[in-house]
Amino acid sequence: MEERIAVNPAVHFGKPCVAGTRIPVRTVLELVREGLAFDKIIQDYHPDLEPEDIRACIQYAIDVLAAEDIHIATSP
Repeated sequence: MEERIAVNPAVHFGKPCVAGTRIPVRTVLELVREGLAFDKIIQDYHPDLEPEDIRACIQYAIDVLAAEDIHIATSP
């Protein structure tokens, strides 16, 4: 799915987008968060997307969180 997400400094200030489009991953994730079905997202908002593009956006978010280091400080 890596080929479906692109990060290009010349597109949306380097924010991750669906490859070959100017559609930010965040925008797609916000539509998913609102409970819209994939086919509704494609039909009503982004007809250039395919269901695999939406899945790739979700996987991208999972991968970013998986790579994030969380440091919990304890009180002395």
